[in-house]
Amino acid sequence: MLSFPKNFTWGSATSAYQIEGAWNIDGKGPSIWDSFCMIPAKISNNDNGNKACDHYHKFEDDIKMMKSLGLKAYRFSIAWPRILPTGKGKINKEGIRFYSQVIDCLLENGIEPWVTLYHWDLPLALQFEDDGWLGDSISDHFANYAKICFENFGDRVKNWITINEAWVAAMLGYGQGVFAPGRVSNVEPYLAGHNLLLAHGKAAKIYRSTFKSKQGGRIGITNNCDWREPLTKSPEDQEAAERALEFFLGWFADPIYKGDYPESMKSRLGERLPAFTEEEKKMLLGSSDFFGLNHYTTMMAAQSKPDDPIGSVYGNGGLSDDQDVTLSLNKEWKLTSMKWAVVPWGCKKLLNWIAKRYNNPEIVITENGCAYDDKIIEGKIEDHHRLEFYKTYLEACHEALCDGVNLTGYFAWSLMDNFEWASGYEKRFGLVHIDFKNLQRTPKSSAIWYSSVIENNGINI
Repeated sequence: MLSFPKNFTWGSATSAYQIEGAWNIDGKGPSIWDSFCMIPAKISNNDNGNKACDHYHKFEDDIKMMKSLGLKAYRFSIAWPRILPTGKGKINKEGIRFYSQVIDCLLENGIEPWVTLYHWDLPLALQFEDDGWLGDSISDHFANYAKICFENFGDRVKNWITINEAWVAAMLGYGQGVFAPGRVSNVEPYLAGHNLLLAHGKAAKIYRSTFKSKQGGRIGITNNCDWREPLTKSPEDQEAAERALEFFLGWFADPIYKGDYPESMKSRLGERLPAFTEEEKKMLLGSSDFFGLNHYTTMMAAQSKPDDPIGSVYGNGGLSDDQDVTLSLNKEWKLTSMKWAVVPWGCKKLLNWIAKRYNNPEIVITENGCAYDDKIIEGKIEDHHRLEFYKTYLEACHEALCDGVNLTGYFAWSLMDNFEWASGYEKRFGLVHIDFKNLQRTPKSSAIWYSSVIENNGINI
């Protein structure tokens, strides 16, 4: 048995657009994902989140399911356009009511709510009227929305996450165009990322100055990063791997923990990378009470050569031409159905890299998981690959703890099979299987194993 600390947080996670459904009822406004999914061929099978898991109507049953699985914490996101249909202006009381009911139900069942304020579903009106994450006013709109959430839910929510995976919102949404709002540019990702950071900083400042002392909570940001292992021991490949991590995680973590962007980004991007004012640097520095980390996979990194292929859409930590890094996979690594490599030691190395670079902050893994094409056999799902994934990644987390890394929590992604963005409903990440035709929930064997991990606070080896 590998034991984790007694106060270690065990949970699972979801996001609003991926599970809620109810996309146009009870006063909710449209989001950029509602619109993006209407464009033919943007989403696998032309799927959408209009109904998804119907969590909006089934949240009480879902929370009972969470309790039966032994979850102690649940990370979910609030849909900005459900609170503010146009992203600003009049508050939708039905949206406030819904999330209040969810929070109350979680607490009644002994489950601690962890709330993400932004998981990519920007109100569509802000995209039209204010240029989305490229606009000068967007960070102030977000701060106002965050303040409304603090006012209405902060008496019960003690763990806030401002932004989920700013890299994805900026790079896939404004750089490579595969996620909403679907723009392609080598300039816009850096402006969008800049405004996402300012939005986090302004929301954190409001929480700390007005609500923290009365409500007793904390606030942070969650960034995603995959490990980059040098392809060879050459100095060039070692530097390339480090540069890839800086363009991926350092892009959003350095301003918060070091006060500015990495030098590698500033020197390579020049004027394409916006500059912070001195006041903004002070606002961002130390603005996260914990280091939220979403981690899934590992890739090999090497110094680019003139004839190297461009990195994959999902694998590259930034625009290829900006990094001069070529990414690849070791042919011996096992792959998930997303074609992401299963490399547990990469998780350990990343945790140690964060600890070393940022003075060993408190780290919470807010997402980790895998997608496999599960088959239902006689009413049961045998998901041995997923069991092995969780077992080996949690072993790697334990090894990082033994190295002195200040890891305090782990959230499995995802609670349920759901709308997996551009992949639609083809990719199954959930601890619980969803029959989307009948909207029935079936706990998987991995969910039962994970609940035993939580109950025993350790892993059976």
